[in-house]
Amino acid sequence: MPSNSGFTRQLRRYYSWYTGGFIVFVLLLAVGEHLGLSHRVIGHLFLFATIAIYAGIGVMSRTADVSEYYVAGRRVPAIFNGMATAADWMSAASFIGLAGTLYFSGFEGLAFVTGWTGGYVLVALLLAPYLRRFGQYTIPDFLGARYEGNVARIVGLAATILASFVYVVAQIYGVGLIASRFVGVEFEIGLFVGLAGILVCSFLGGMRAVTWTQVAQYVILIIAYLTPVVILSYKITGVPVPQIVYGKVLKSLGEKEQALRNDPLEIEVRSQYRALAKAYQRKIEHLPQSLEAERRILNARLDELRLGNGSARDVAHAERALRDLPRTPDEARTQWRAAQDEALERSLPPPFHAQAFAADTPEGRDAARRNFLALVFVLMVGTAALPHLLMRYYTTPGVAEARRSVLWSLGFITLLFITAPAYAVFAKWEVYSKLVGSSIAFLPDWVASWGKVGMVSISDLNGDGILQLAELKLNTDVIVLATPEIAGLPYVVTGLVAAGGLAAALSTADGLLLTISNALSHDFYFKVINPQATTQRRLVISKSQLLLVAAVAAWVASLRPDNILFMVGLAFSIAASAFFPALVLGIFWKRANKWGAVAGMISGLGITLYYVGQTHPFFHGAMTHAWFGIEPISAGVFGVPLGFVVVIVVSLLTPPPPPEVQALVDFVRYPGMPDPMSR
Repeated sequence: MPSNSGFTRQLRRYYSWYTGGFIVFVLLLAVGEHLGLSHRVIGHLFLFATIAIYAGIGVMSRTADVSEYYVAGRRVPAIFNGMATAADWMSAASFIGLAGTLYFSGFEGLAFVTGWTGGYVLVALLLAPYLRRFGQYTIPDFLGARYEGNVARIVGLAATILASFVYVVAQIYGVGLIASRFVGVEFEIGLFVGLAGILVCSFLGGMRAVTWTQVAQYVILIIAYLTPVVILSYKITGVPVPQIVYGKVLKSLGEKEQALRNDPLEIEVRSQYRALAKAYQRKIEHLPQSLEAERRILNARLDELRLGNGSARDVAHAERALRDLPRTPDEARTQWRAAQDEALERSLPPPFHAQAFAADTPEGRDAARRNFLALVFVLMVGTAALPHLLMRYYTTPGVAEARRSVLWSLGFITLLFITAPAYAVFAKWEVYSKLVGSSIAFLPDWVASWGKVGMVSISDLNGDGILQLAELKLNTDVIVLATPEIAGLPYVVTGLVAAGGLAAALSTADGLLLTISNALSHDFYFKVINPQATTQRRLVISKSQLLLVAAVAAWVASLRPDNILFMVGLAFSIAASAFFPALVLGIFWKRANKWGAVAGMISGLGITLYYVGQTHPFFHGAMTHAWFGIEPISAGVFGVPLGFVVVIVVSLLTPPPPPEVQALVDFVRYPGMPDPMSR
């Protein structure tokens, strides 16, 4: 094995050649497009060539060594661990969803940037170096050692699986979305195409293969993220540095927003949506009679079309409307309330992108401010408690390298974070200035393309044949993926963005699936069920669990449970409430004991899940029973403080941990202390 410095130089050489080769590949496709290469072929080449690269790295990194499989041999240099961590963490939510959230939320979307960035400060100060000093393989490993056995380990294992599973479903959903749009396959087939690329990496080589694949994926995703917005910046402003010049466009965007607020046609459409919302409210109030009346009207309409020789298209529309009609009053209440909420949202004037907490009432502004701060808190604490992220710091050669890799991670992530606001502003400017106000009969091709996968919808509510802003509905996840088409850039840029989104989703999915399978095989099977299991047996169990979890996650993702950003935000709330109090107090407070940690993890996680169940529209058709108006994505804001209080109170009411456990706290915090686990 080469020396550490020699190993680092070797890696730099390999990845420099790889980066140069990828850039040449993109340029060749650009030349091919100019010479007539079809869009379909370009999309296929981007998708399958990048998956082939990742699979090749996975095959070359295959291993049967336990240390290599679980923690990449603990020899990953800080800069490359930083790149791998950035790719592991910059999921489909960051790549696909962040700019979209900023597009729709403006200033308030900066909660994601602030919270995620601040989380790395907590990782560096409170957790990463101490967990690396502890060593071992997983977060439940630390909980089991620090809190005296398998009770805390199993609770941590359950929380690890839950947080990671919610997170990985979002990533696989993103894979299916990208594959279905750019390769032309069904959404469900696209899920399993991407899943194959994920499994080759993590199945054969574990953390070793995942690490070197994630470094390669970071290169692709950051090139893909920066390229279109740099071109767009040059196209709009003449300066190819979007992070610096987007403020000028933001000013013009504010003027455009004001014009749209005062436009008579926009005002007319918004009033029609208000009337539509009131109609839904009346139908909800008069259930079940309103549902029966709706069914009679649709049946009469269908009979009239059939008897009057209506067109096949009209008959099909009437049949579809009757088929989609809710079957029960409860189902009608849920559907109509969701439709009412959407109509009310469309009835509002466009918010000013740069205005903070721009609600129309003092109560609304206070609620927006509370939700902003709650989301920042949850994302900070959740970042510092994500099991798949913390596992990465077990892979460095030592504590100092773990600290440096956090700094490298933050630097690599910052490249995306400082670009996302510019992305949102440029995309919104293109939509507001070129799409809104155009003829519906001559909309650009991208509207129909993304409409086929349910990401864009148009409704000419006032029937004037002109697209008003209120009549346009864009999914949050479409902004980044469609921006090259929105801006009229060459299709090779669109394919590059798709490859970047795929890299972001696959890199995080790799780490998450590995986290779940390792938790099941190492923490449950080896540590709890069969401590005498051989190395070969442990790896077989890990790989079999990997396949099982991947298949279940793909099935759940095929149901399209919610938008990507919410699912990821929920994973952060789960991780924050379950792990952060127990980890921080376990490192910095010797008096924290087994029963306090177990009670704290269960209570924090329990209140978080309870709040989501009580407030999320999926369960009630609208957000209800909210405490202080806090949205369900920030449910962890209640779980984290409750977890701290319960850990402290229960620990003080029960006997202190034994001396060897308190010695472990000294070992992880102070250099030179003997390792009590080695005795």
